[in-house]
Amino acid sequence: MPQQPDSNAVKQYLLGLQDTICQRLEALEGGAEFVRDAWDRPEGGGGVSRVISDGRIFEKGGVNFSHVMGDTMPASATAHRPHLAGAPWQAMGVSLVIHPNNPYVPTTHANVRFFIATPENGEPVYWFGGGYDLTPYYGFDEDCVHWHKTAEAACAPFGDDTYRRYKDWCDDYFYLRHRDEPRGVGGLFFDDHNTGDFEQDFGLMKSVGNSYIDAYEPIIRRRMDHTYGERERDFQLFRRGRYVEFNLVYDRGTLFGLQSGGRTESILMSLPPLVRWDYSRVPEAGSEEARLTEHFSPAATGWPMTRSNTRQVMNNELYAVVGHPINHSKSPRIHSVFASQTGEPVEYTAVQAPLDGFAATVRQFFEGGGKGLNVTVPFKEQAWDLAECRAARAEKSRCCQHTIPE
Repeated sequence: MPQQPDSNAVKQYLLGLQDTICQRLEALEGGAEFVRDAWDRPEGGGGVSRVISDGRIFEKGGVNFSHVMGDTMPASATAHRPHLAGAPWQAMGVSLVIHPNNPYVPTTHANVRFFIATPENGEPVYWFGGGYDLTPYYGFDEDCVHWHKTAEAACAPFGDDTYRRYKDWCDDYFYLRHRDEPRGVGGLFFDDHNTGDFEQDFGLMKSVGNSYIDAYEPIIRRRMDHTYGERERDFQLFRRGRYVEFNLVYDRGTLFGLQSGGRTESILMSLPPLVRWDYSRVPEAGSEEARLTEHFSPAATGWPMTRSNTRQVMNNELYAVVGHPINHSKSPRIHSVFASQTGEPVEYTAVQAPLDGFAATVRQFFEGGGKGLNVTVPFKEQAWDLAECRAARAEKSRCCQHTIPE
């Protein structure tokens, strides 16, 4: 006999997930906190919106829980399920969007959701959906690889091809067809998930939901103290326009929320506080701004996570140069070109460590699978102190330029 779906267990999990994500983001912020706003829906149900704004790290972010219900399913939910038209329904989920201040910290979105309908004289029909995606303004291969490795690990217990299918689905879904470009560097997306095994299906949603903050937090830590100026901020606001376009034109959650009489403030919480549109703006060829689409695009040769090379890149050896500042370094481009020309399985990026956080940055890099670091100013002496085994020249100069794990 098929397992009966346990809506209450799903609800309790989602409320706990909302708490966990908010707590970990607040710990990073170290000052600003999420404001809690509970709301009721006259047609049935309600939710809790939690919003953070004007923080040191987060310009605006929202982590929303909703549990809404009705007597007749909205059109967006019955387009592919006409047999459920007129059935009572419940929908619940956690949806979040984070817009950081620093242009080197990507915007991110995540959502996990559960839907159940009970047609007259029929068994309950349920499905799960969810996923997460990353939208950088200045991309780093290291961040992209970490993001996708975490997503792959979350999917691994649920089938060898689960990650690949949901990654491809994400690439297809988060695509601005009117501009013929992706919204970001992808991640996971799935919908209508029902294998008939409720516990297994619920387990998939939990695995994806739990892995989100593990995918995002290390990226925040690596980039949140990266120096930037008006140029980078201007480009961030320009690219945010793409984010707004997708959410208002294509996003299923936005359409469902508005069609089902959801709370408009919570539905449109995903929009950034500041954004700009420039007529026919095209970044200068070869610039860091142009690299976002020249390199980090499924259509671009060498993009770290195309459908054809995902496995290869995720198995590449990861190296980096670490310093403060680090924008000036040409090492990532030099090493990437060399690796491409020689066929070496290497990814090389730049990491700006906080002035008081070199040791933590090194630890996080190697815990994330990094193979080796070049060290530049002002951390060469700290690298010597951190190293447990030093070359003779390092002992003599009391500084290190390279570090590798034991």
